[in-house]
Amino acid sequence: MSLGEDFTGTMPVPAAQRFDETRLAAWLAEHVSGFGGAPHLAQFKGGQSNPTYLVEAGGRRYVLRRKPPGKLLPSAHAVDREYRIIAALGKTEVPVARALALCLDESVIGTSFYVMEHVEGRVFWDPALPGLTPPERREIYLAMNRTISDLHKLDYAVLGLGDFGRPGNYVRRQIERWTRQYLASETEKIPAMDRLIAWLPAHAPDDETTSIVHGDFRIDNLIFEAHAPRVLAVLDWELSTLGNPASDFAYHMMAWRLGPESYRGLLGQDFAALGIPDEDEYRALYCRRLGRDSIPHWDFYIAYNMFRFAAILQGIMGRVREGNAANARAVESGARARAIAEAGWQQVERIRGRR
Repeated sequence: MSLGEDFTGTMPVPAAQRFDETRLAAWLAEHVSGFGGAPHLAQFKGGQSNPTYLVEAGGRRYVLRRKPPGKLLPSAHAVDREYRIIAALGKTEVPVARALALCLDESVIGTSFYVMEHVEGRVFWDPALPGLTPPERREIYLAMNRTISDLHKLDYAVLGLGDFGRPGNYVRRQIERWTRQYLASETEKIPAMDRLIAWLPAHAPDDETTSIVHGDFRIDNLIFEAHAPRVLAVLDWELSTLGNPASDFAYHMMAWRLGPESYRGLLGQDFAALGIPDEDEYRALYCRRLGRDSIPHWDFYIAYNMFRFAAILQGIMGRVREGNAANARAVESGARARAIAEAGWQQVERIRGRR
């Protein structure tokens, strides 16, 4: 089975993720305008964190996203924060699914959840975009660049998100946070992670620039229009907060430094032949959109984000251990933590080699 087949579409809800659909229907009828009928549920195959369901009822389609059951890492899976950010962004040019209702009463389905509109379109799991022409690929990447640029240009205070995170000192706080999360879910020793944990805090740049950051801005977290290179919705806002936009953009651009064997990367591709902007062009386009000349400490931000991504993947492996992983390919994804950490340390060695 291909990657696209593994992650695209829905599947029957696994036993560990089921809940009382009658109680859900009663809650939805009370809190979602126009909801009616007996719901039919299926679970989306994609995603590694918060279980996400397609809810069909009364000829309409909705998406339900819930906190997973079982033992969880502290501060993880905050679906109330996801709901808050997509509700706020619904007033902006950044495309999101329309937020419909939030439920913090765990007695309804066992954990807190929220409901949003269902957005029909294309999701690309392979960043090389097989099956598209070079001009089509280029337009997809330009649309993606425009979307993350628009996000970073938003005034979070005007949107009522001044308390959505702590401005300043973002990267250092994130290094501390993900070190704790990694150690809490550690299943094996990864020397490259240990070296990154020691090196990164002492070399983090002082950059107080603050914007809304998505935290997991990847091509597979975007829904594109079926027949046009237009982003219809940005998904998976679980890691969003107020933070450093350059760091958020560097996370998005890790794909240019990772190969397909490590985690769906672009390293080694013939960008000119594919029609995809190379790293320098894509970064320069973002800088022009943000009105900046460059992104200082670029290689540090790449190394930091590989460390962060490795910690995220290790968290997936931790959920496999606890029995509450949301995706059938969770073991494979979690096992890639070592490769990503080693790629992160290679970025550090690149930095040290220039000194």
